[in-house]
Amino acid sequence: MTRCLNCGAARDAEPCESCGLTALAAELLLRRRLLNRSAFFVLGALAFLVAGGWYPPLELDGMLIFVGVVFFFTLGLAVWVERRAARQGDVEVAKRVFYGLVPVPWLLALLLFLNGGLDRSAPQNHAASVIGKFAISAPLPVRRLVVTSWREGRQIERVAVDRDDFNRFHPGDAINVRVEGGLVGIPWVYGVSRR
Repeated sequence: MTRCLNCGAARDAEPCESCGLTALAAELLLRRRLLNRSAFFVLGALAFLVAGGWYPPLELDGMLIFVGVVFFFTLGLAVWVERRAARQGDVEVAKRVFYGLVPVPWLLALLLFLNGGLDRSAPQNHAASVIGKFAISAPLPVRRLVVTSWREGRQIERVAVDRDDFNRFHPGDAINVRVEGGLVGIPWVYGVSRR
């Protein structure tokens, strides 16, 4: 038994009895939907990166790894669905999983925007010393100060900073890291200043 690539209904004859599309038309429609949703997904991943730059959570690196894994898994799944559809294979379950993963980066971006943008808690100052720093040049550059941690059970923190703070502080400097609690409980870096 084969399923229609468009509506997922069992198809015994040409055209599909549920949606009225032929196999070729259903395949073309599926490809167009995959392309459109993949573009929407990529824009969501970019929105997440922007939100992480505006309101950088303390655990930003872990979040970036998670979103990266979801990103490549989802795009790989889209390619697999498209290749399987070209061979007229059953893609209904994988297609639904892909469609379910498309809004994930948008939801995470919205979570970070709301967490930082609507947070009205007072920033807390934490004393730290700069141990090192690193930067990666990219379309959305990454700049981190590696500082001593003020949290229990941690040795270091990687604090996201802007270009000015990155150039201003050097290893050995004593700084204050201003952290806000976040509207939904995700602590984020409000800024850094010299002690």
